[in-house]
Amino acid sequence: MEQPDATTKEPIDYGILAVGVLSVTYNCLLAFINHNITPLASSHVALSEILLLIYSFGFLLKRGLYEEDLAPLGYLLATIFLTVYVIAVNRAGYIDHLRNVLIIFAFVIMGRWTNERTLKLIFKICSVVVLAVLICEIVSVQAYVALFHPAEYFENTRGVPRATYSDIGLFRGALGFPSRFSFGIIDHRSSSIFLEQVSLANFCGVLVIYLVSFSNRLRLFDRLLFVFTVMLILITNDTRTMLIFSMACLAGYFLFPWIPKICDLLMMPMIIVMGFVIYAFRPDAHEDDFVGRISGTIRNIIAMDIPAALGLELEKATTFVDSGYVYITYGATIFGLILFWLFVSFFPAGETPNQKRLAHSLSLFMFLNLMIGSTAIFSMKTAGLVWLLVGFLKVNEGVRGKRAADKVGMSVSA
Repeated sequence: MEQPDATTKEPIDYGILAVGVLSVTYNCLLAFINHNITPLASSHVALSEILLLIYSFGFLLKRGLYEEDLAPLGYLLATIFLTVYVIAVNRAGYIDHLRNVLIIFAFVIMGRWTNERTLKLIFKICSVVVLAVLICEIVSVQAYVALFHPAEYFENTRGVPRATYSDIGLFRGALGFPSRFSFGIIDHRSSSIFLEQVSLANFCGVLVIYLVSFSNRLRLFDRLLFVFTVMLILITNDTRTMLIFSMACLAGYFLFPWIPKICDLLMMPMIIVMGFVIYAFRPDAHEDDFVGRISGTIRNIIAMDIPAALGLELEKATTFVDSGYVYITYGATIFGLILFWLFVSFFPAGETPNQKRLAHSLSLFMFLNLMIGSTAIFSMKTAGLVWLLVGFLKVNEGVRGKRAADKVGMSVSA
């Protein structure tokens, strides 16, 4: 018989709850509005993210910044400096990377302020909503399209034209193609509330990180819910990267606590070196598969010159949608890439087994994704949750967690 969950006594922080859930679900809400109420544009999507960030920063200003926040604050200030530099030397507006770091900064500090009950509820609500809509999409794609009209939404808000070879109404990227890796469960790549396949795949990765680093703090029903959601996404989304990542984390649950923290710093160089090895065997691979994506990234890295590394060729940044390392370098200079590498490697705590599981799985998730994609890991739809978890575990386990518990105990006894 399971013991009562002590976290049920904690008050729910409804502000953090709302931001956490809306950061994941806002896209499908906008899609529903786009078809049923009024057509939307890209500015409405940007405004939605801005409002969530404004609320988050208002929350942080009200709570105040402390010593624990110096690392993310320093990362944000350094990114602001690099953004001003890139804009100045290119005489062109570009704040994509700054927006990415703003999301990291806001959610990682909110994670420090949230309690366990609120964090669990955010993940549970998001998972239930994603699972429910995913089941709807599997059972009746017509009903799914009738709810959200993905193709129409992305045409209006992203300028992505609808597929000419299909009139079903799905986002063109989710339609896949005959030679695409697939389990054959459905005839397209599932998207659920994200309306496109890449964000759903990365949401799967976030749930895997949550399970690996938090499962011993979850009830059995919740663990089963998250495992089932992950498995259903894997067999319908046809994501090669997250399948590999999930298998690695399954073994990592037992191995990660024994691996030194310094390995997080080595993760990115090791993945890049492995990329060069794959490229050496398949230098001409251009297919839309794992090897083709990796070879493409390495080709783009080799093609970079010093001006590109110093942010002097900003106009090329958006052309590297499948090469994350190159995308960051062109848009934020090589120093922006180094800062991201150091922050991901060193900021997560590494004292307790759960903290080590989180740190190692996070590094693998981020640096593996950068080899075959670019913007997906920075999207608020998935980045918000993972950085909320990073902030929470950093201060709620280990030495910091014990100090916080001691302070609470002293205040109660007083």
